[in-house]
Amino acid sequence: MDIYKKALKLHEENKGKLEIKIKVPCENKDDLSLAYTPGVAAPCLEIYNDENNSYKYTNRGNTVAIISDGSAVLGLGNIGGGASLPVMEGKAMLMKKFAGIDAFPLVLNTQDSEEIIKICKSIECGIGGINLEDISAPRCVEIERRLINEMNIPVFHDDQHGTAIVVLAALINSLKLIEKSASECKVIVSGTGAAGSSIIRMMYKYGFRKIYAFDKDGILTKKDIEIYDDLKKELLEYVNLDDKNFSFELSFENADIFVGVSAKGIVSKEMIKKMNEKSIVFAMANPEPEISYDDAKDAGAYIVGTGRSDRPNQVNNLLAFPGIFKGALEAKATKIDDDAKMAASVAIASLIDYSQLNEENVIVSAFDDRVCNTVCEAVKKACIKSKNIRGIYGK
Repeated sequence: MDIYKKALKLHEENKGKLEIKIKVPCENKDDLSLAYTPGVAAPCLEIYNDENNSYKYTNRGNTVAIISDGSAVLGLGNIGGGASLPVMEGKAMLMKKFAGIDAFPLVLNTQDSEEIIKICKSIECGIGGINLEDISAPRCVEIERRLINEMNIPVFHDDQHGTAIVVLAALINSLKLIEKSASECKVIVSGTGAAGSSIIRMMYKYGFRKIYAFDKDGILTKKDIEIYDDLKKELLEYVNLDDKNFSFELSFENADIFVGVSAKGIVSKEMIKKMNEKSIVFAMANPEPEISYDDAKDAGAYIVGTGRSDRPNQVNNLLAFPGIFKGALEAKATKIDDDAKMAASVAIASLIDYSQLNEENVIVSAFDDRVCNTVCEAVKKACIKSKNIRGIYGK
């Protein structure tokens, strides 16, 4: 039985991956009088008097809504909200398993950005945070930014920032091995959508300055600014600062780092051979990378990472999002800002001691028991320091 048949059987036998469990007694009339009517009126009135009391008297402070319209499901494309439900249940499962967070999927029967924003805002009073998932670019960027500005709970689009956080963590450790600073490395990024744009911004914030970004039409350059959407126009603040105009193939000349979040098979061995010694290649297109791990190594790449679990240096969002949400919820954060994301990257990188670093071990395993709590504490401290908080820590 292949993996797809096994997966179908698992989902069918269990009727999905989630259930609800109760935390208080519910065996007799006395139990009901406390947990339900008439006793429940007491916490209701406390929340009516102060909304922050919802974090004290309900499970709101440990809940995350995983919201998707199914317009960009990994490896499947635009399959719609209903068909994306197994993916969102899986995300909720991981939140519970790794962070103890009660997450629940809300898949939407609309792909209208304004309607999605309206729905998210309307449920704010009952949840602790929102994880946007599998929403197509550039809509996902617009939706997330609007919600961050217009809501008072953390909103996080994992496809953008989770990938960027883990990529940067792996790069922080890789730089130690190649003994170069971020500012002196020439970086090629393939893909300027949700993940690519966030990776670029985080790399720039960390100190990378020689970044060249490519989409299917070629290098991003100021001369083409008029034909770009708003997202690509923004990226010109971070990429191609010396206004080069070379092809994707030629860009590999004397490059130190390649990061791919684009399409399978677009990078050849010959291109990798043009890179500097001790080159770093993170080819993360799914389900098949820009160049395979074996081909990149054969061509001389020193450090190679992919999104695959069957190869070293797996760049896995699971390293980031459970701890990020746990930290944000514990801080009673109103947003997860750039400083919190950077803190998460540095925390993930810190879990591999320098003595343990090697070309096949630049990023910790997602199953390392230290990951979630280490990220949680780093994000919590960053949120409190930035004062993006409410309740006992803030307003």
